[in-house]
Amino acid sequence: MKPYYHAVSSARKFGGVADDYVEIHTWFDESKAHMADLRHRALRHHSQGIFECEQRFGTTIVNSDLRKVPVRSVGEQHVMEDLGRIPSVQDWLGEIRPTEWMLRGYAREEEFMEPIGASSGSEEEKQTR
Repeated sequence: MKPYYHAVSSARKFGGVADDYVEIHTWFDESKAHMADLRHRALRHHSQGIFECEQRFGTTIVNSDLRKVPVRSVGEQHVMEDLGRIPSVQDWLGEIRPTEWMLRGYAREEEFMEPIGASSGSEEEKQTR
């Protein structure tokens, strides 16, 4: 969803007008400038990104209806609309599969632990470990 449409949704939910929220929603999607597909979301569309948004824009904004709106709530709305849930950074990074250039500096590939959340065998194999 484009930032403007997220902003329209915020105005419906929190009051005011879309222009009150578009800067926040644009911030979430700025990473599209560097990765123009859904993977750009790995940089800000998670719980840490929502807290970074709050640090950048403040705890609340005042919309054009003169209502204080929690920035965290606006960020949560953005991520929920795009992903249907609020993942953690671990959820995103746990999906990265190591490649040779990432392993540089490790004496042996085995030193690199399997990514968090990666499949490590069947449930039966896990129970026998």
